[in-house]
Amino acid sequence: MPLQLPDTRQTAFSVTEVAEVLTKAIDNTLGQIWIKGELRELRKHRNGHWYFSLADEKSQLRCVMWQSHAQRVKADPKDGAEVFLLARPTFWGGKGDLRLSAVTLLQSEGIGAQQLAYLKAREALMRDGLFDPMRKRPLPELPVTLALITSLDGAALGDMVSVARRRWPSVRLLVLPATVQGQRAEGSLIRALALLERVSADLCVIGRGGGAKDDLVVFNSEAVCRAAARAPIPIISAVGHETDLLLLDEIADRRAPTPSAAMEMALPDREEIVERIATLGIRLGAGLRRRTELLRERMLRSGDRMRHAMHDRLRTVRVRVDRLGAQLQILSPLKTLERGYAVPRNQAGAVLRRREEFRPGERFDLQVRDGIVAARTESP
Repeated sequence: MPLQLPDTRQTAFSVTEVAEVLTKAIDNTLGQIWIKGELRELRKHRNGHWYFSLADEKSQLRCVMWQSHAQRVKADPKDGAEVFLLARPTFWGGKGDLRLSAVTLLQSEGIGAQQLAYLKAREALMRDGLFDPMRKRPLPELPVTLALITSLDGAALGDMVSVARRRWPSVRLLVLPATVQGQRAEGSLIRALALLERVSADLCVIGRGGGAKDDLVVFNSEAVCRAAARAPIPIISAVGHETDLLLLDEIADRRAPTPSAAMEMALPDREEIVERIATLGIRLGAGLRRRTELLRERMLRSGDRMRHAMHDRLRTVRVRVDRLGAQLQILSPLKTLERGYAVPRNQAGAVLRRREEFRPGERFDLQVRDGIVAARTESP
C-alpha cells in the first residue's frame, strides 16, 4: 500500500511506521543480489559472525555475514581485497541502517583500488629510503614552540591543548589548520607541512582522532608522506587508533597512538621536573654538607700536622741554637776568665797582648772573673 502523506501533525507517522515501510520496500524491490566492491574493516566476532564494509570510490554499505555462512568461506579475505557478495539488502529500523545483512557467499576477486594505491605508495617511499631508521631525528627535550597540524573542528585539538597546558604550560602552541579527511585533505595537509619551512617551531605533531579506515586514507598518501619527510623539524604522527599503522606513522620521527599520547611524548611533565629538581637540590645539599665536613676534617688534620711540624721545626732550631750557644760559650773570653786568667785593657779599652804595650808607670785595667782591678806597670 502506498505511503499516504499526513495532512496534520496529529496524523504524522511514527518512526517505526516509516522504518517498516522502508524495510518492506527494499525487501520487495531488490531481494538477493550479487554485489561487487572492496572489502574494508573486516571484524570477526568471537561468536563466528563477520562484520565489514563493502565500498567503491563513492559509496559503502555495512555488511553482516553470519557464522553459518562465514565458516564456509575457503580463504579468509583481507582488508582491501575486491570481492563478490551474494546478499540481501535490508533496512534495520532499530539503528536506522541499510545493511547487507544476509551475506551467504563471499568470493575474492583480487586487490582493491585502495589497497593497490597503498602498496604502490609504500613501494615508492621504500625505494627512496624514507623508511630508513637512520632518518629518525631525536625529539627536543624542552621544546619552546610546538606546531600542531590538525583540524580546528575536531576533538583532537582540544585534547592536545589540554595536555600541553597541564604538562608544560610555558610551551608556545602554533596551530596550522588542516583538513584531515575527504577529497581536500591531501592538499590541505601538504600546505600545512610546507608552512613548517616558514615558521619557527621546534617540533610538530600531526594529529586527528580515530575513525574508519576510509577516513584515514589521506595519511597513506605518497604526497603527504613526502611532504612530512621534507619537514625541517621532527614530526610525531598521532593519527587514528593504536591498531592503525599508516604510511605517515612509518615516515614520521615518532608515532603516538593518540593525539594526547603525542603531547605526553613531546612535552616534559612539569610536576615531574619540579620533583626532580627538588630531589637534585636535596642531593646537592647533602653532597655539599658531606664535602664541607670532609674539608673541615682535612683542615683540622692539616692544622694538627702543621702544629706538629712547627713544634718539630722549633725543637730542631732550639737544639741547634743551644749547640751553637754552647760552642760560643766555649770560645767566650769569660770562660777563660773562669779558669783563672785575666785580661789587661788600657784606658781606651783595648786589650794589651804584648810586653812592649805595657809602659812603665802607665795605668791599665785588669779584668778578672768577678770584676775589674786597677793596675799600674812598674817595669816593662
